[in-house]
Amino acid sequence: MSQWKQIQQLEFKYLEQVDYLYDDNFPMGIRQVLSDWIESQDWDMAAHHESMATVLLSNLLSQLDRQCSQEQNFLQRHNLKNINKQLQIKYKAYPLLMAGVISTSLREERRIIASANIPEQGPLEKSVQNSVAFERQKNMDNRVVVIRSSVQMLDPAVKCLEDMQDDFDLRFKTIQSRDQADRNTERMEQEVARLQEILNNLDFRRKEILSKMSDVMKEIDALIASQLNPELMEWKRRQQINCIGGPLLTGLDQLQNWFTLTAQSLFQMKRQLDKLGELILKVTYTSDPISLQRPQLEEQVKYLIDHLIKSSFVVEKQPWMPTHPQKPLIIKTGVQFTTKVRLLVKLPEVDYQLKVKTIFDKHLPPGRVHRQFFILTSTTKVMDVEESSNGCLSVEFRHLQLKEKKYVNGIKVNEGPLSVTEELHSLSFEAQFNIQGINIDLETCSFPLVVISNVSQLTGGWASIMWYNMLTDEPRNPDFFASPPRASWGQLSEVLSWQFSTFTGRGLNREQLCMLGEKLMGQQASHNECQVSWSKFCKENIPGKPFSFWMWLDFILELIKKHLLPIWNDNCIMGFVSKETERACLKDKEPGTFLLRFSESHLGGITFTWVKQSDSGEAKLISVEPYTKSRLSALPFANIIRDYKVIADGEVPENPLKFLYPGIPKDESFRRHYNSQQSKVFPYISSTWIPISTLQ
Repeated sequence: MSQWKQIQQLEFKYLEQVDYLYDDNFPMGIRQVLSDWIESQDWDMAAHHESMATVLLSNLLSQLDRQCSQEQNFLQRHNLKNINKQLQIKYKAYPLLMAGVISTSLREERRIIASANIPEQGPLEKSVQNSVAFERQKNMDNRVVVIRSSVQMLDPAVKCLEDMQDDFDLRFKTIQSRDQADRNTERMEQEVARLQEILNNLDFRRKEILSKMSDVMKEIDALIASQLNPELMEWKRRQQINCIGGPLLTGLDQLQNWFTLTAQSLFQMKRQLDKLGELILKVTYTSDPISLQRPQLEEQVKYLIDHLIKSSFVVEKQPWMPTHPQKPLIIKTGVQFTTKVRLLVKLPEVDYQLKVKTIFDKHLPPGRVHRQFFILTSTTKVMDVEESSNGCLSVEFRHLQLKEKKYVNGIKVNEGPLSVTEELHSLSFEAQFNIQGINIDLETCSFPLVVISNVSQLTGGWASIMWYNMLTDEPRNPDFFASPPRASWGQLSEVLSWQFSTFTGRGLNREQLCMLGEKLMGQQASHNECQVSWSKFCKENIPGKPFSFWMWLDFILELIKKHLLPIWNDNCIMGFVSKETERACLKDKEPGTFLLRFSESHLGGITFTWVKQSDSGEAKLISVEPYTKSRLSALPFANIIRDYKVIADGEVPENPLKFLYPGIPKDESFRRHYNSQQSKVFPYISSTWIPISTLQ
């Protein structure tokens, strides 16, 4: 079954996550009409090779043209033509970006499908997807609507106050215009009494409106402090978890709606206070409540507007390199990276340009980080209204690059006490503007970044990103790795499974995680609360091996992604199994039964072990030398399993691999993965590589 068909059969809550994947960058309409063709292309490879990405972009546009010509529905044909034009405008000069977007979408689809099939949640996922979230959000919706309604009801009250004041003003001026002789009459006394009554009522109404305004402002202040800010912080925590492979990030549009409605209420209250300021220019008196209370209320509404808009300035997409989209927050010097900021408040129509400036390592204290960097490319861009975000302002920096300063003030920069991959940096964003007389300084910051200068540092850099975002929600803590906290095995195992679901589309099951835990910590790993140190995870070598646990695991991830993905996702690889478990699984199986597992002694190696019956009738287990990327680049692993031969004691070579554990005929499991393409070089006959082992 195709991936897109599997998606369409998911429950509604998972379909909502899929809906979030698609926007103007990659419309769902394309995914629907070209689903089979899209899934048959290697977008992961294209995202790293511009020539291949250019060819795929051209082919995609051709496929769309063909679909348009065949489409009978006029509206659908019109939409497809528009999509075609938009894609040409957006990606003609940036084919790698298009390939990266599609690659990420397909990978996220696989992750959603995998998560739909895993009933159990880990501690981190539970923490960001608790069961009371829906009720809390529903309460937030109601509260924002009630506040909006209360503010709107103040408009007719202010208008009524204005009418009452105009009536008072007219009567007062009429009395003042009377002759002195007419001012001592009984009628005049009645008019003055009536005027005093109107003034008393006017004073009462002014106090009443100001009291209501004060109450509404207290309610808005409480809403921001008790719900809106916590919701924003929770979204940022979910963003952290998503960066290291966790659940798909949603909820920003909902936050934007709350921020915008709250801001609209505050702007409306400011206009109401401005109107009250105009009223007292015409009529005021001793102990006038507007004169006494308005300045304080005006300061309060300005403070709330300033605080709300500042809070709404967020990093929508954390910095990431298009060459490594699955590993955000790692930046390599000299390589372009992308990031995006967004203002969650939809501002009233304005005639100014809101410029955003990027600054690297603005908040790090001098001397804290020994290596220093500067941004090579333009650091300023103008925010623009984005249709896909319902009219809010955003800006995407697509071509930022870092360069390291080798000398600072004429002195050569030395390495600091921390390793390169443990130094944490940050990217800040600043903007200034004035709205309705309020000067607002915006600033937000990325999550901590690791800057590398060589691809070989990528493994250690990603370990740092995982460890930091798994264990803390602090936006900035440059000293984190000076004394890194320990992680529970429950937390770490969940994050490790996410790495597989992110890179391959299929996470790890309980048995696989148990084996990894035992490899890392020994038998005590059966308990989720067991503590793992940072050093044990990625700095200390595995006993008897020249590499750390994380390096061993990361090389396996790369091997799966580049050479084993189809058979991994088909559950053909048992993968993480100790030799003891391997023996327990195979010892009672018939000869020819085999299983596939990752090598514990080789970096990025996979081997197979099969059952051979000895002359005495006992089951003997034989393992082949592990295959690594160098050998798998020349011959697909499924073909190796199909064609593998063993020569023993001069006998006719035979394939000892008959049944995939626990007893599935080999061809039944692997036939769909065999590569049967043969070279045709006339007039020569084709040849085939056959892997052979000699058994003494």
